[in-house]
Amino acid sequence: MNFNRFATVAAFASMLAFGFTAAPADAEVKPGDTITSDSASKVEGLVSPGNFILVRQGMALKIIPTGHLYSPSAYKAATEKYSPQVSLTSDGELKNYVAGLPFPLVDANDPDAATKIMWNFAFRPLFTDDLDARDVEAVSHKQGSADELEHFTFGHLGSYKYVGRTEIAPTPMDPDILKTGIASRAGAYPILEPAEMRGTGIVSQRYAIPGFEDAVWEYSSASRKLRRLPAAELSDSFGVSKSGGGSSASSNAGVTTYASTWDPDSAFGFSARIQDYSYRLLGERSMLASVEAANSPAKPCAYDGGRTVCTENWEMRHLYVIEATAKPRSPIGGSTIIPKRVLYIDSEGWFITASDQFDGQGQLAKTLVTFHAYRDRPVPDAKVAIWPFKRIFQTAMVDEDLSDGFSTVIYSPGHASGDDGLYINMGAVDRTFFTPEKMVQAGH
Repeated sequence: MNFNRFATVAAFASMLAFGFTAAPADAEVKPGDTITSDSASKVEGLVSPGNFILVRQGMALKIIPTGHLYSPSAYKAATEKYSPQVSLTSDGELKNYVAGLPFPLVDANDPDAATKIMWNFAFRPLFTDDLDARDVEAVSHKQGSADELEHFTFGHLGSYKYVGRTEIAPTPMDPDILKTGIASRAGAYPILEPAEMRGTGIVSQRYAIPGFEDAVWEYSSASRKLRRLPAAELSDSFGVSKSGGGSSASSNAGVTTYASTWDPDSAFGFSARIQDYSYRLLGERSMLASVEAANSPAKPCAYDGGRTVCTENWEMRHLYVIEATAKPRSPIGGSTIIPKRVLYIDSEGWFITASDQFDGQGQLAKTLVTFHAYRDRPVPDAKVAIWPFKRIFQTAMVDEDLSDGFSTVIYSPGHASGDDGLYINMGAVDRTFFTPEKMVQAGH
């Protein structure tokens, strides 16, 4: 924690106090510019305070003209058909949702605007039916070294959704939801490397029933044991403790043999239950985000030792800035190490472009930045995963601990994938795939 970090936090507090007014006068960029650490001041106020630290330490930005992102036609049709019936309950639960974008028109003056934006994020067009990202890499680096500190590879990272389905039968929902109450399943398994963790993984199931918490399981290939995880552990870094006792959160306050800053609740920028947080709309701003990446797979940044992704395309976007605070009475409210997050959400694609995370003392502790592409295939030489239209997908996410510069980059697709690497709404996984049984079977 250095002076520069606290200066940035102070600047951020000032932005909050003045309701996210215009960016500083010297924060001027135009298409064709390349922003490096030497010219970082040009983007101060145009990226999140945490992301600004990444730019100052070497993450280079190539500025391109602002484009437009179009949702798949089936998603737009579902929005038109079902959104008029969607509403919020008094406690912020989603009511009468079927498919598409829940709230296509959000009034910033609406007291529920922030919660509606978060539900739009939850049912964004990024993937509505299923997602299977294969051979996903999570590469960790420490400050001052270009050497990899750790390199995880996951066989599968993805999700199967029971509700909001728009492209692959059954649509608009899987009837199994009526029997089980499960709204979605997700997971990351099996770990392929490091060798000592091969077979380990994590899966979860989220319920459509109000009051039902996520059910999460972790499988350890070393002990051959499957265990349920408390919800609070999902905001703690993924890894194995030096005592060998499972996740880092369970035993050693974050000191791990297998080093990573990535936590499951930060997947895709934010993957916690919407209902476990309260939300406040801090403002709407024109800011920079990476939504039309030139590279897939993403390229490690050569200017900061691979701690981020660069040089990549960034453009001016209209973003919602949302403060998310863990509810005191939620399963995570009293114990999570990240009780508050500030999320930057694209108003066209409804995905998170950046997230600044604050610890229990209110200090800026971590920052996330996501990189997205908009094209008809995940990799240039794709043979199967070719969509009949352009769609948005995440190519990488950077998760950095700002106290020590320790960083983890998630690459999806990864660099060593033997196939197309990313399958969205193609039926690549079914409702049984992200289950404890399948994870244990794959881990043996």
